[in-house]
Amino acid sequence: MPLLSKPMLIFVLESLGTTELIVILFYATIFIIPLWRICQKAGHPGWYSLVVFIPLLNIIALYLLAFTKWPIEREKETLRRM
Repeated sequence: MPLLSKPMLIFVLESLGTTELIVILFYATIFIIPLWRICQKAGHPGWYSLVVFIPLLNIIALYLLAFTKWPIEREKETLRRM
């Protein structure tokens, strides 16, 4: 069976060893869980933290998170005007 007949994700997962899977789970635990909470506290959906796994988009998302107004800030401003 040629390599290209399988979906790429399945091929990659089959080629990973135990050490690589442990590193991936460690990475997910160290970065995704805190980012999930940060996104929720900022007023964004928690799944926005999953962009950490997408190259280039993760850098763009970091700058958007850092320099745009968070939904929670907009809500706070609205409540202060009342």
